[in-house]
Amino acid sequence: MTANSPRVSSLLAVVADDMAAVDRVIAARLDSGVPLVGEVSRYIIAAGGKRLRPALLLLVCGALGYTGTARHELAAVVEFIHTATLLHDDVVDDSSLRRGRATANEAFGNPASVLVGDFLYSRAFQMMVGVGDMRIMRILADTTNIIAEGEVLQLMNMHDASLDEAGYLRVIRSKTAKLFEASARLGAILAGSSEAIEQHCADYGQALGTAFQVIDDVLDYEGDAAEMGKNLGDDLREGKATLPLIAAMQRGSAAERDLIRHAIENGAVDQLDNIVAIVRATGALDVTREAAAAEAQRAIDAAKQLPENFWRSALLELASDLLKRRA
Repeated sequence: MTANSPRVSSLLAVVADDMAAVDRVIAARLDSGVPLVGEVSRYIIAAGGKRLRPALLLLVCGALGYTGTARHELAAVVEFIHTATLLHDDVVDDSSLRRGRATANEAFGNPASVLVGDFLYSRAFQMMVGVGDMRIMRILADTTNIIAEGEVLQLMNMHDASLDEAGYLRVIRSKTAKLFEASARLGAILAGSSEAIEQHCADYGQALGTAFQVIDDVLDYEGDAAEMGKNLGDDLREGKATLPLIAAMQRGSAAERDLIRHAIENGAVDQLDNIVAIVRATGALDVTREAAAAEAQRAIDAAKQLPENFWRSALLELASDLLKRRA
């Protein structure tokens, strides 16, 4: 399920006008006296993507009845933080392909990508200060810090074939799900919701973000490189022990475990076809999809605590349809 599929487009159509307003904020805030800053920023933002994080903030605002313009500013802040992490991620991972085209570091070089990522972080903080809410600033500052910790934790886990599911989930919840969680929580704060509703929104975001990343890791071994816009087996090449590999080692034979362990520890992809076959034959993808389904159900349970309306229905369907994602 791609972000541009009819199903996702229909789910996010309820915030289409708001997303257009967010795009206008983004365009205005990318203005810089240094041309390369805008060029690199626009390059990666124009690459598209699912834009789920700002959309999530807007959906929660809709579900809880908030219509102020601060939602557009904060949705842009969330997108800037996410874009900065992508720029830095691709440098750290030495990635050359994202969403079907060259990464910014491939097109402009590592120094430009790192420095423009820094610009986007600092611009995001300028914008959140402009909103003038200390609690919102604290949440976004904490979120950015936790994402950075997740990045470092993932780096420490590279080529570690002993990583278990708990360790894998710890990285995801820091590196990926935390910004989803913050996006949903910010929507509740803007709406002046109760502490209980705010927590339900945060739980929804964390669960949705976790499910999203788990499914992404399934697709690295199930998808087609042309459809995915990324290189099949990238995670293995980078020495990442994702859940499909963890589950395959748990369920495979001693020889199969040794083969996967060697590949993780050495970032070896010469046996990629055999490893993909092992992952599929051992039922590791089913195990991983079950883990994603549990997170999606947790998101659904949280969303059901919100007022019943059109936006809540979109949140429920978004979590449910995530499991059908194929790209």
